[in-house]
Amino acid sequence: MISYELGVEDLADTRFAISPLSETVTSLRVLRDPGLHVLHLPWRRAVLGELDATDVDPLVSLVGEKLALPDFLTPRPTTFAPTFDEELSLVRQTAPELVRRDLPAALIHGPIPADDASAVRFRDAACELLQRYWELAIEPAWPQMRRVLEADMTYRARRLAVGGARLLFADMHPNLRWHEGVLYISKMIGRHHVAASGQGLLLMPSVFAHKPAPPVSSQEPPSLVYPSRAVATLWTPPPAPDATALTALLGVPRARLLHLLEEPLPTIELARRLRVTPSAVSQHLRVLHGTGLVTRARAGRQVLYRRTALGDHLADPP
Repeated sequence: MISYELGVEDLADTRFAISPLSETVTSLRVLRDPGLHVLHLPWRRAVLGELDATDVDPLVSLVGEKLALPDFLTPRPTTFAPTFDEELSLVRQTAPELVRRDLPAALIHGPIPADDASAVRFRDAACELLQRYWELAIEPAWPQMRRVLEADMTYRARRLAVGGARLLFADMHPNLRWHEGVLYISKMIGRHHVAASGQGLLLMPSVFAHKPAPPVSSQEPPSLVYPSRAVATLWTPPPAPDATALTALLGVPRARLLHLLEEPLPTIELARRLRVTPSAVSQHLRVLHGTGLVTRARAGRQVLYRRTALGDHLADPP
């Protein structure tokens, strides 16, 4: 078990981030073990059909025997949403002694670099491999992935605002437990307790994570990759028209929108899920908003829509 002791200042400095590099590296677990997340099987089949056969084994070998990942491949984001290239440039600067520390800690199979020169060669080869893999496997779907991650963060931020840390972690994953200022993460290969001591806590939702994953090393600042909500929406077709009284009342497009807006979503994501144009979605949202069935709030450059209590009652009557 790994545990984080979080004081008042650490909770005040709890923040979220989106990491394209972390998602890229975490997705390697799905390549290695397809049973981890059956929802990703369509994506996995497509990626394996496109990857150069000589890249598959080296990529999978970056995952430890218990599915841990070397910490140096997932550096802590310094901004809310760094680019993949920005993050990979940090990996390219990793000190060789950290490479040699992190590989055995993650239980990586194969020979471990014995000196600094071989560690640098391993680091640079891994970066080149991940660059190719990102461009083929993750980058084409990254806009959709990012919208799923941002919707999860909106949900989590609301939980934190309404019920504090206890509610924030309550439904994140069964392996997480919050008790008297300590966040406990069970079923880890590591066994250590970290006092955050003003370092705060970084939370990163992940499309590919199957369980919460803190850094392997106790020397890294407190952070946690955790499974995002709504992952099934990435690879599944849009929902079928709802043949209920709600459809008769609102019409098929607006009824489907209302069902989707159980969670906050932007116009462009709604359009993607319904496979229509953003302008068509905007027209229906104006009607739903004008009748008090949805509310809207700005989050950065996007406007997020969500059902109101009245909308909840209509979409999911008691």
